[in-house]
Amino acid sequence: MELRRMLRFTDIHCHLLPGIDDGARDWNDTLAMARIAVNDGIETIITTPHQCGNFAANDGETIRRLVDQTQAFLQQNGVPLQILPGADVRIESNLTQGLQSRQLVSLADRQRHVLLELPHELYFPLEPVLASLRRIGVVGILSHPERNQGILRQPRVVRSLVEGGCLMQVTAGSLMGTFGPEIQAFSESLLTDGLVHFIATDAHGPKSRRPLMARAHERASELTSDSLADDICCHYPRAVAQGDHVPCEIRPSRAKGIGRWFRRAA
Repeated sequence: MELRRMLRFTDIHCHLLPGIDDGARDWNDTLAMARIAVNDGIETIITTPHQCGNFAANDGETIRRLVDQTQAFLQQNGVPLQILPGADVRIESNLTQGLQSRQLVSLADRQRHVLLELPHELYFPLEPVLASLRRIGVVGILSHPERNQGILRQPRVVRSLVEGGCLMQVTAGSLMGTFGPEIQAFSESLLTDGLVHFIATDAHGPKSRRPLMARAHERASELTSDSLADDICCHYPRAVAQGDHVPCEIRPSRAKGIGRWFRRAA
């Protein structure tokens, strides 16, 4: 148990930066969120304010500058948390051009992975998007597929996307029932069917949707294995932060899982 408690998490999806989107409202929120994260075992956060859509004003220069200011602020307040630039990028037609010009921010600014956000209410085919990203050497990570209403109506697309090279990030709160039993059940099914590559907080504040990972890590261990839980909460997120390769593999841990959810959802 001591070894398990020594684990340190990397969070690749967190709205920690103050006043830039619908996450932390101000510096007080940012400080409170950072302290919650550190107390929960998170050592690195890739900050991911929304880009594109309703947040078109959030350009790369603005995000990088605010990350530097926030890192200095946390150090001044004695919070031992590393933060890195990134973005939760709404999928639009200028995606690859924006990444190449660095107006859109890849995760950890490494130009290796990008966090992709679909409109919450619908799904549209991502194969052309993934192909265009491959041409510039970038891998797409789809944020919270378990909460997308279009995917909930056609859940089998998740497997086909992973087979096509798209990595999947599930929200920690989804596994804990924060968003309701249907989303929790789907998250668990994705996990046991080996279709989850990252668990991240998608935290938005210090009071609700907080930056917590430990309980979701424990739940992932219960549903799958310690090694898979460590990979998707620690090792794979750390690889993204370092700009390293993350295998786009399917690692089922049970014969059941998503198929059972399909039958219930049908």
